[in-house]
Amino acid sequence: MAQGLNALTAEQVDFFMENGYVVIKQAFTREQAADFTSEMWVRLGLDPDDKSTWTQERIHMPVTKRVRVSEFAPKAWAAITELCGGEDRVNVEASTWGDSFIVNLGTPALEGTPPRQALELDNWHVDGDFFVHFLDSPEQALLVIPLFSDIAPGGGATFIAPDGIDMIARYLADHPEGVIPEDRTFRPAHLPGPWEQWKDHPGFWSHLAEVRRCTQFVELTGETGDVVLMHPLMMHSASKNVLRVPRVITNPPVSVREPFNFARADPSEYSLVERKTLKALGVDRLDFKPTTERREIVPKRVLIQRAMLEAEKKRLEEMKSKTQSAQASPALSPVPVAVA
Repeated sequence: MAQGLNALTAEQVDFFMENGYVVIKQAFTREQAADFTSEMWVRLGLDPDDKSTWTQERIHMPVTKRVRVSEFAPKAWAAITELCGGEDRVNVEASTWGDSFIVNLGTPALEGTPPRQALELDNWHVDGDFFVHFLDSPEQALLVIPLFSDIAPGGGATFIAPDGIDMIARYLADHPEGVIPEDRTFRPAHLPGPWEQWKDHPGFWSHLAEVRRCTQFVELTGETGDVVLMHPLMMHSASKNVLRVPRVITNPPVSVREPFNFARADPSEYSLVERKTLKALGVDRLDFKPTTERREIVPKRVLIQRAMLEAEKKRLEEMKSKTQSAQASPALSPVPVAVA
């Protein structure tokens, strides 16, 4: 393995090579999580103690602040860099986590109902809505899910399909022209160039019906402070929070400085992610080369989160103003009473 790193145990490495993910237990503390999420409910404009204010099932919040992963969760950072082949390969922009929380509150209609099974879910996808996908794409080199709340079964955990990695890897290997992360909910007007050149392009997410062929499904339950690290081609889905206990996670992207290399001169230099991709393809080496240029995409969620951010700033300012007013108002002194 590249650079002979050892943040992960041999058992964890074997587990990742077999299943495409690994869980770093207690990578940060409950106190850190509480501090990082302290303004979350104000930003949302919701009352944590009044479910009648929970008007959205799942909310993707914009980012307002960041922490350096190496300081906030050093165990997770060491594992991230090892999976990617060393810290020198990881893009510096991937070294921070933001407070862009994904809050799953469930719905009144589903509260108390039986938990949904994996194939009942309709949100199966592969991450990376901001670039054209190639097998070696560096933009989304690892999927990361830090848990900022405890997540019990039926509590809105992310579901994953480990054996789907093989299907997605083969599909991308067969499409060196690249595929777009097609979002059926809007016309991707923000793709570079005229729409005509994209309208017949194979859609990445439209092929995720392949999940019906998967046989392995995992519900990523866990405790506050756990961090799940996954292969970038891991198919996953949000689930239904039938417990209606607020589930809070983030999904900070990890990118690498250079595209993945599946034909290294020295096989010992392959990262664990590259090795897992080659294993998914059933080969020891692949001289993959994109046949079109790499391109970025402005996804719809960015436009939505810009509007959310303005509303959040207003609520935070109102809270600070009320706090300052309360602190500035002198306490009333008792009226002296004459004693006869």
